[in-house]
Formats: sequence, C-alpha cells, structure tokens
Amino acid sequence: MLNDIKKDAQNRMAKSVESFRHDLTKVRTGRASTALVDHLKVNYHGSEMPLNQVASVQVSDARTLTITPWEKQIVGAVEKAILASDLGLTPNTAGTVIRINLPALTEERRKELTKVVHSESENAKVAVRNIRRDANHQAKELLKDKKVTEDELRRFEDEIQKVTDSAIKDVDGVVKAKEQELMAV
Repeated sequence: MLNDIKKDAQNRMAKSVESFRHDLTKVRTGRASTALVDHLKVNYHGSEMPLNQVASVQVSDARTLTITPWEKQIVGAVEKAILASDLGLTPNTAGTVIRINLPALTEERRKELTKVVHSESENAKVAVRNIRRDANHQAKELLKDKKVTEDELRRFEDEIQKVTDSAIKDVDGVVKAKEQELMAV
C-alpha cells in the first residue's frame, strides 16, 4: 500500500516538473523557438483553434519565426492572435507568409525574465510539496486504520522526503538551465 502511494507521488511530482519545464518554453529567450507561439489560439471559422492546427510554424533563423497559414483567408486572424497575445511582438506579412522578428533582449528585460522564471519555480516547488503532504496524509490514514506500523510510516516519510528533494533538485536544474539560456547574449 505504501509503495503504491510512493509511486503515485513520484509520478505526480515528475508530471509537475515536466509541466514546469513546458511552461518555461513560453518565456522568451533571445532565440526564436516555435514553442513561443504554441499557446496562441486563432479564430478559425468561429471557433478557437491552436495556431499549429491552422498554420505551419518554423524557425527560419536565430531571431525569426515564419508562420504559413494553410488557408489564405485566415492570415488576418493569425495576425490578430499574435498582436493580441502577451508576447509583445509585431508580425510582418508578405502575401500568405507571416514573419515575426524577435528583437534582441536588453539586460533589463533578461533580469525581469529571470525573476519570472524564479517565481514560476516557486509555484512548481509548492506543487511538489503539496504532493508530499498528500502522500504523508494518506500514509497517516493507513496508520490510523492500523494497516501499517509507526516504523513503516517513518520509513515511508523518509523515502517521500528523498523523492521530494529529488523533484525540487530537478526544478532547480531546470531554472539554472533557463537562466543560462536567458543571460546568454
């Protein structure tokens, strides 16, 4: 029973770290990345569609994204989605091809983005700690129902703490890598 709780906690912590890693792809570095526009929704025939389902998105060089809508009539909708997004980027359209030039980041902007990364990492760590709390709570319920001994509970809590420490170390590793990516000129 305790092993099941531990495996569940490990899986949930790994998913939290992976989710955090995915969320950081939206934080813009100096380089172009298709992940930058993955979250954009385009109004397509009255419904909101993810950008990658109505257009191809490619990195044409280190600072330029190229978006090619599959239908000519949705070029305007894609432009609107980019302008309305929180990216602060301006699309340049030539026929059916939309180019997004990513300006070089200033030192000040890099530091702001680093702060954003750190606050996101705190949220990820809180999520991991909440999973630890839930696992410990489930184990204490088993103790209360006399399905495990106190020694087994203590051993389990130590193991869960090690798993938690490992997940938090993973979050810190992701933060360090993103910081280096942000501060690279």
